[in-house]
Amino acid sequence: MIDSMTHRKLSKTAQRPSPTRPPHGATNATWRMLSVSALMLAMASTATWASDVKNQQTQAAADIANNTDTCYVEGVSDRLNCGFVTVPENPNKPDGKQFQVHYVVLPAVKNVNHEEALLAIAGGPGQSAIDNAAGFDAMLSKVRQQRDILLIDQRGTGRSNLLTCDEGAQSPLSFDDDNADTKAETQKCLAKIDADVTQYGSLNAIKDFEAVRQHLGYKKLHVYGISYGTRMAQLYMRLYPAHLATVTLDGIVPMQQSVLEIGASIDRGFDLLFKDCQETAACHAQFPELKAEFDQVAASLAKAPVMENVYDPVTGEKTMLTMTRGKFYGSIRMALYQANVRALVPHAIHQAAKHNFQPILGLYSLTIDNAGMAMGMHASVVCGEDMHRITPAMREQAQHSFMGKTMLEGLEATCEVWKVPAVDDSFSEPISSDIPTLLLSGEIDPATPPSWGELAMEKLTNAKHFVAPYATHGVAYQSCANNLIADLVRSGSVKDLDGECLKKDVRRSFYLNASSVEPLDANIKKTTADDKASTGAKE
Repeated sequence: MIDSMTHRKLSKTAQRPSPTRPPHGATNATWRMLSVSALMLAMASTATWASDVKNQQTQAAADIANNTDTCYVEGVSDRLNCGFVTVPENPNKPDGKQFQVHYVVLPAVKNVNHEEALLAIAGGPGQSAIDNAAGFDAMLSKVRQQRDILLIDQRGTGRSNLLTCDEGAQSPLSFDDDNADTKAETQKCLAKIDADVTQYGSLNAIKDFEAVRQHLGYKKLHVYGISYGTRMAQLYMRLYPAHLATVTLDGIVPMQQSVLEIGASIDRGFDLLFKDCQETAACHAQFPELKAEFDQVAASLAKAPVMENVYDPVTGEKTMLTMTRGKFYGSIRMALYQANVRALVPHAIHQAAKHNFQPILGLYSLTIDNAGMAMGMHASVVCGEDMHRITPAMREQAQHSFMGKTMLEGLEATCEVWKVPAVDDSFSEPISSDIPTLLLSGEIDPATPPSWGELAMEKLTNAKHFVAPYATHGVAYQSCANNLIADLVRSGSVKDLDGECLKKDVRRSFYLNASSVEPLDANIKKTTADDKASTGAKE
C-alpha cells in the first residue's frame, strides 16, 4: 500500500532538500484522526530531489532561463525535469506574499507531440502528486510512450508551501483519538502555520495549474484526476476548457456532491465486504459470523478502549497500544481501498473478536502517515467547499453511522477554527462540457461509489462511464482501465472505448489465516502429502 522503495540519492552536495516530513509517531494525532474524512488513494511515497551534477554547468543558462532543473524522484529511474512557478498566495493581492508551486515532468519516451502532456492530479485533498510519481508512472506507462506526464504539487501539499503540523512525539498507537479535543488541537496547529489558510482551496489551485501549463508551453493537456483530483479536473474543464484535449475521472467526486456524504459510501463498503465473505464459500466457512464479530468488537470498544503492550509494526519497538473504536473502524475502512489489503480484513476482524489486535494493528500501520496527506490543506478545501453543503437530512443520516458522525463532528470542530469562507453556490453546479471524458468507478469502492459517477455525467455530452465490478478505489491501478486511458489520449475520442475488459475477475482470495488463502488444515494435509511423496512413503 505504501511504497517503501529506497530513496534514489546522488552525492550529498548535489541533493536538493525536500520539505521536512514528520517522523513516525511525531505527527499530531488529532490531525491523523481527522483523516477519516479524506478521499484517499493511499499509494504515497516520499520523493528525493537531486540536481543533475554532470550537466549542471552546461545546462545552467537554460535552467535559469526556463526556471527548470533536473531531478530524481523515488521509484522512477529516469532523470526528470523539475521546476516551479512563483504565485501570489492571494490572487487578489498580486503584490502580497508569494510562494513556489513545484512540478515534475516525466518526459515522453518518444515525444511525437511536444505541445501536449497528461496532467495527473492526486487525491486527498492533501496528497502530493510528486510523491506519487512512481505510481502514476507505472499506471500511465502507455501514455508516457508519446506524451509527457506532468505532476504538480498542489498549493498546500508536498513542496508547494506544505500546510501540516508537527506536534510533539506522542505515539499514534497510544493516543486516545476517541476522546481527543479536536478544536484545541486544531487551534494549536493553526497558530504554527505561516499561511493564510483561506487561500488554499481548489479554485486558487486551478489558477496555479494553469500558470504551470503556460510556463511549460503546453497548448493542450490531457487530464487524469483520481478521487479528490476528479474535482480539480472538473474545475479545469469548467474554467479552462480550451486548453484540455481529454479528461479521465477515476473514483469520481461530482461537483454536486459534498465529500462529507462519504459516510454512507463507507458504510456501503463495509456491507459489501461482509456480503462478499458470506458469498465466498471458503471465507464463509472460516468466518461464518463475521458481521456479528465486527459488531461485537465495535460495541466493546465503544465502552472502553483496549490497552496493551504491543510491538510497533513500523519500528518493531515495544509500545503501548490504545485500540479505540475510531482506530478499529479507520483501519478497516482504509484497508478496503485496495483489493490486496481488503483480502486481509476478515481474518483481522476475527482475530480482534478473539482479543488479538495484532492483525488490526498491521492494517492501522498502513494509515499512520495519512497516506502522505497535508491535513491543513485538507481542512482548507473541505471547510470552504463542503461544510456549508451539509443539509439537515445529511446530518440526520450521519447520526446513524459511526464513521459519518465522527467525520462530521471532527470537521465541524476543525472548520470552526479554520474559518474558511464558503465558496459561491455556483461551485456545486454540474459540469457542462463536450470534452471527451472517460469516467471510471469501482463497484466495491468504499469512498466514491458508481452512483457518484452517474451524477457527474448529468451534463457531460461526450462521455462514457464504466463500472469495474471487481475494483475498489482507483480503477486504473487495478484493471485494464489504464489501457483505456492510453486509447483515449491517442485517439482523442471516447467513441470506440470498450469497457468489456473491466469485467475480468481480478478478485483476491480472502486470507483465512495470517499467511494463507487456504484453511490451515488444508495446508497441513498438503504438507503431509508432499512429505510422503518426497520420501516415497505409502498410504
